[in-house]
Amino acid sequence: MTPAERRLLLVLGVGLLPWSVQVFSTGPPTLLFAWGLVNLAPLNVTTLTDFLFRFTRGLPDFILAWPLGVVCYLVALASAVVAVWLGREDVRVTAAGLFLAGITQFEVARGFSIQPGRTAWPVGTVFLWALAGYLYWSRASSRTRE
Repeated sequence: MTPAERRLLLVLGVGLLPWSVQVFSTGPPTLLFAWGLVNLAPLNVTTLTDFLFRFTRGLPDFILAWPLGVVCYLVALASAVVAVWLGREDVRVTAAGLFLAGITQFEVARGFSIQPGRTAWPVGTVFLWALAGYLYWSRASSRTRE
């Protein structure tokens, strides 16, 4: 497996993890993924497209950071895919997309957490930033070895 293919798998993997976990004072948590929301009781899935086109009226502005983060993530994913297809990649673009997606998900978690009876954990921010840092610093260290 080439380094570009490993980077692509890592970027795909971080997109499959929950980006935010909302915990309510009563009831089970809600998981926010790049592709949608999962309510655990009762089990219910709301896709990102349903959220954007059916449920956004009257919602607080901080929630709109979620789809913006998905766009940033898709930039990182596209950069990693192009690296595999063409054999050329500027890892800074991939890392920047992941870093910016992490910022947006921190804002989503912050916005949920300031509401009474709710706490949100920005686990996606941690994973997105960790991967961005790993990609960026591994690129820098590989350049110094050349």
